[in-house]
Amino acid sequence: MKNFLALYMGSPNMAAAIPDLSDETKSAGIAAWGAWMRQHADAVVETGGPLGRTKKISPAGVADFRNAVTGYVVVRAETIDAAAAMFVDHPHFAIFPGDSVEVVEQLPIPAG
Repeated sequence: MKNFLALYMGSPNMAAAIPDLSDETKSAGIAAWGAWMRQHADAVVETGGPLGRTKKISPAGVADFRNAVTGYVVVRAETIDAAAAMFVDHPHFAIFPGDSVEVVEQLPIPAG
C-alpha cells in the first residue's frame, strides 16, 4: 500500500461563496464529509483538515501568497487510481463550492 496526499482545491470565488451557503447546506456538507471519513476510515492515514493563510518562502524572502489549496487528507491505497476513486463525488465539490481534489503519491525519501 502507498500513501497519497489529497489536496482539496478551491477557486478565487470560493471564499466569497461560503458565507452565502444556507445553514442547511453547510450542515448537510459537514454531515456528508463525516460520512465520507467514516466510509474511508481504514484508508485514512492522516485526517488533515482545512488550511488557512499562506506564506511563500524563497531566496527573495518571505511573502504573503495565495494558492488554491483549501485543505488536505492523507489516504492509503494500492494505486493512485484507487486513491482517486475515493474522491469521486466527494462533498468538497458535490456540496461545497470546492473546485476539485488533487491526489499525489507520497514517494519515499531517497537514501543518501
